[in-house]
Amino acid sequence: QVQLVESGGGLVQAGGSLRLSCAASGRPFSRYTAGWFRQAPGKEREFVAAVRWTGDRIYYADSVKGRFTISRDNARNTVYLQMNSLKPEDTAVYYCAADSNGYPVDAMVGVATEYDYWGQGTQVTVSS
Repeated sequence: QVQLVESGGGLVQAGGSLRLSCAASGRPFSRYTAGWFRQAPGKEREFVAAVRWTGDRIYYADSVKGRFTISRDNARNTVYLQMNSLKPEDTAVYYCAADSNGYPVDAMVGVATEYDYWGQGTQVTVSS
């Protein structure tokens, strides 16, 4: 089992920045692919970003490319999501997820069912 706890959400004005953290405990998280998803009210959960355990492959949704940066510190069992130039449409609950497959095929990285473990989510609200 892997337990994931997100933090860092909050209320920010459009154009501002936030950094989300996801702290993992339990089984060795360092070998897991880590991802961030988000879900806005009335919408499906959508992929935001992911990073393989090696850190050599990083993936972003088109909607956040150039604004968000995912990173991980395996020594600290923590994954980060730096969010810059935030827009009101970024408002959502953000979830951290872990995939025990350290080498998922590219096509599956953005699929929620690929991930085995989920955090409880952290709210991000961007005001206009």
